[in-house]
Amino acid sequence: MSFVLQPWQLLIIIVSAWMTKFQQELIDYVLTENQVLKEKLGCKRILLNDDQRRRLAVKGKILGRKRLQEIGTLFTPDTIIRWHRQLVAQKWNHQGLRNRIIEPGGELGKVSGPVHCRERLVGTLRYYYRNAA
Repeated sequence: MSFVLQPWQLLIIIVSAWMTKFQQELIDYVLTENQVLKEKLGCKRILLNDDQRRRLAVKGKILGRKRLQEIGTLFTPDTIIRWHRQLVAQKWNHQGLRNRIIEPGGELGKVSGPVHCRERLVGTLRYYYRNAA
């Protein structure tokens, strides 16, 4: 029994090979563009706004640390992953009901004395409290 390609199968193979080649050419261009930008900037820091960091963090998390190291990004993979961790912490870091801070009152207990801080997620979440009376 021999395997024979149908004409539509051959067409699909040709189109997918062309698309793969096209995508690889785009990736090569962007990598070269990043290298030129790195050479131009040298040791200067690139300052990004929150939206730019958010976009890079989301795309970088999808790729993962290992693939980010392979492509040689403008920022270190650790930085991009840290931005994503902070983004997730901001999304889930709410206190109280309906994302409103609970104001202290008489029914909550002690309202004077030293305030203590407890950190979680490498300092991205902070909880402040007073010792019970």
